Amino acid sequence: MKPAIPQGTRDFDAATIYKREYILDIIKEQFVLHGFEPLETPAFEKLETLMGKYGDEGDKLIFKILNNGLDKKDNPDAVRQNFENVLSGKNDSKITQRALKYDLTIPFARYVAMNYGKLAMPLKRFQIQNVWRADRPQKGRYREFTQCDADIVGSGSLLNEIELSNIYKNVFEKLNIPVEICINNRKVLTALSQLCGPENSMTTLAIAIDKLDKIGLEKVLDELRKRELTEDAIEIVKKYLATQELSTNEEKLENIATLLGENENGKEGIEELKTVLATCPYLNIDFTLARGLDYYTGSIFEVKPTDVKIGSIGGGGRYDDLTSLFGLKESVAGVGVSFGVDRIYDVLEESKLFPEKISNRKTVLLINFGTEYVAGLSKISGVLRGKNISCTLFPDAKKIDKQFKYANRKNFDYVLLYGEDEQEKNTVQLKNLTSGEQSNCSVDEAIEIIQKS
Repeated sequence: MKPAIPQGTRDFDAATIYKREYILDIIKEQFVLHGFEPLETPAFEKLETLMGKYGDEGDKLIFKILNNGLDKKDNPDAVRQNFENVLSGKNDSKITQRALKYDLTIPFARYVAMNYGKLAMPLKRFQIQNVWRADRPQKGRYREFTQCDADIVGSGSLLNEIELSNIYKNVFEKLNIPVEICINNRKVLTALSQLCGPENSMTTLAIAIDKLDKIGLEKVLDELRKRELTEDAIEIVKKYLATQELSTNEEKLENIATLLGENENGKEGIEELKTVLATCPYLNIDFTLARGLDYYTGSIFEVKPTDVKIGSIGGGGRYDDLTSLFGLKESVAGVGVSFGVDRIYDVLEESKLFPEKISNRKTVLLINFGTEYVAGLSKISGVLRGKNISCTLFPDAKKIDKQFKYANRKNFDYVLLYGEDEQEKNTVQLKNLTSGEQSNCSVDEAIEIIQKS
């Protein structure tokens, strides 16, 4: 059998992992600087925890886990029917009771609901873990991928939106990725649905509008017609989407305020947008941004790279009543953002934006001249590591040129030679593989040269 991995997953070699850690370190640094603390939740949750939280389209992408075994007493026909139920999209506790997590927000909401009485509010948490979606793999879209989330719960203040916007700005500036950080407000979408008629679902409108970039205006309108929106409602949607063609946030706000009129949800959403934009003028209002998730209640964010076509590399929003899904009687306000690490990696790779040298840590290969020098090399390596210098003792006494080829291939900064002459004189030969400069010196002097480089 030819070895292979499941579609939509990847192996990561050392070079890839170092690049991913470069991204994660920059993100984590901003999370910590803004006062967020880490949290981890299980890789899988109870099926009931996840289902019904992402809308119909999201529910279809949840990876369900089969139970460990079936009851031997079960009738085979009944078991077959149970499987058919699951395959048709229904849930059946005899077949599956758990699922891999689809995102980090719902498990976080479950955690808050379970531990609410013990948590100091407001709670600021960040979480970096893998999630799974039964999506169709394509460029920038995987079935297993890493999410980095930062959330603030227990506060309805718009200062939280401002702080999360600044985290986005700081991270992408440090990564040198040109981006457009977009913002909309779910209350504006609610007002639009109310304007189109009480019989029209906001979720229906949001799902269709969110496809604008992918399928274009006419197909969006056709989709709404198929969902039996009236031509009057279609005309309102056209005017709403035309607002996006305006060049400034001020023009967009003025235009949308005129369209929505005295609708209370619309007025509230517009005021919230104005408040955030007053402090974060770098944000771009995108009224076509209508993330199809059911749980957003206020601000909605999306980050798109401007130089690479790959879709969004970040997103999030406000979800003021999410914990009520888990029976928590007290409403807990929350807002959060997420970074798509895998897509960010692809953007940096495609744009050649990764630094030439990812790590500042200097690395040294100790050349192996034979077993009679191993004790001395082991002592030297211990001294180097004690000074926080990464070093590797080549395990076999192969020809020197082969060991040097290995050092160059693995991008070591230095090679250190310790043979017969060095052992007698208690010295080492240190060669800088970048400059070619070579020094005959003591171990302490070698450490000083490495640390200063």
